[in-house]
Order: sequence, then structure tokens, then C-alpha cells
Amino acid sequence: MTVEELTQLPSDKQIDARGVACPGPLLEAKRGMTSVPVGGVMEVLSSDASTNNDLPRWAAKIGHEHLGTITEPGYWRIFLKRAK
Repeated sequence: MTVEELTQLPSDKQIDARGVACPGPLLEAKRGMTSVPVGGVMEVLSSDASTNNDLPRWAAKIGHEHLGTITEPGYWRIFLKRAK
């Protein structure tokens, strides 16, 4: 998805993990995904650079879809779609 499409994408759940060190954002995303409906979107806000690699890998391993990432000043917005 393009940055514009991601910006317009409504999320079913937002996890604000800014200021949380690894593996905190990943753990919060794992817990948060359970409350997202199948086909729903979760947005994770993180200031930890390793989250940019960790979340897409975790999503692929579990079967979820990494829709894309938006870089904001000082943090990232990572979008994941729940597959199951």
C-alpha cells in the first residue's frame, strides 16, 4: 500500500508503544492482535527501530499481513492485517 492509502486506512486497534524498548512493541502487538477481528487492521506506533523488522517478520510467521509502514518524525506507524 502507498503512504497515502495507509494514512486513509481505518484501524480497528492502535497500539502506542512509543518509548518502549524491544521486545516491548512486539509483545504489545501480539497481545493486541487478539482483539482485532479477522480481516481487521492494527496500527502499531513505535519509536524502536528494530520493531520495523520484528513486526513484519512476526506477521509473516503467524500468517498476518504487513500492509506497510509510515515514517513519522521520531517514530513509525506499522500497519498489520489480521488473517486468522
